Amino acid sequence: MSLNLNYMRRTLGQRITVPVIAFISKSGVTPNTLTIIGFLITLAAAALVGTGHLFVGGIVILIAGLFDMLDGALARARKQESFWGSFLDSTLDRLSEAALLLGLLTFCLQQGLTLETVLTYIVFAGSMMVSYVRSKAESLGLKCTVGWFTRPERVIVLALGLLFNQILILLGILLVFTWITVIQRIAHVRQQARNKSS
Repeated sequence: MSLNLNYMRRTLGQRITVPVIAFISKSGVTPNTLTIIGFLITLAAAALVGTGHLFVGGIVILIAGLFDMLDGALARARKQESFWGSFLDSTLDRLSEAALLLGLLTFCLQQGLTLETVLTYIVFAGSMMVSYVRSKAESLGLKCTVGWFTRPERVIVLALGLLFNQILILLGILLVFTWITVIQRIAHVRQQARNKSS
C-alpha cells in the first residue's frame, strides 16, 4: 500500500512538473531560489489565513505547493542535487507547515473557536512527529517514507478545507490521518529494527 502511494505521488508530481521544468530549466533560476520563493509565498498564505482571508489563502497555498514540487524536479533535471539544497528544502518545508498552522490557529483564536484551536495544535504536533520519526529513522540508517499523509497530502487537504470554508472537517481529516501516519512510521521503524537485530 505504501509503495503504491509513493509511486502515485511521484507519477502525479512528474505529470505536473515536467512541462513546467522544461521551460524553467532554460532560465537562470536555481532550485534553491524556487525553494525560497515557495517559502515566502507560504508565509503570505499564512498571513492571509490568520487575517481571515481563507479562500484566497487556500489558493495561495496551492501556488506555494507548486513551487515546492518544482524545486526538487529542477534540481534533478539539471543534476544540481546537493546536501545543502536538500537540507534547505526540508527545513523550509517544516517552517512553512508551522507557519500555515499558526495562521489557522490565529484565525481560530480570533473567532473564539475553542475546539478548532485545540485540534490545530494537535495536528501541528502530529505533522512535526511525522517528519521527526523519518528524520530520526534515517539518522539510524533506516528507511521511513511510508504513510498515508505525508506533507503534500496535508497541504492539499488544508488548502481545500480553506477554499470551502470547512475548518472543522479539514482539521478532523488531518488529525486522524496525520497521527495514523505517525503510527505507521513508528511501526515500520520497529519492524526494520527487529530485522536488523535478528
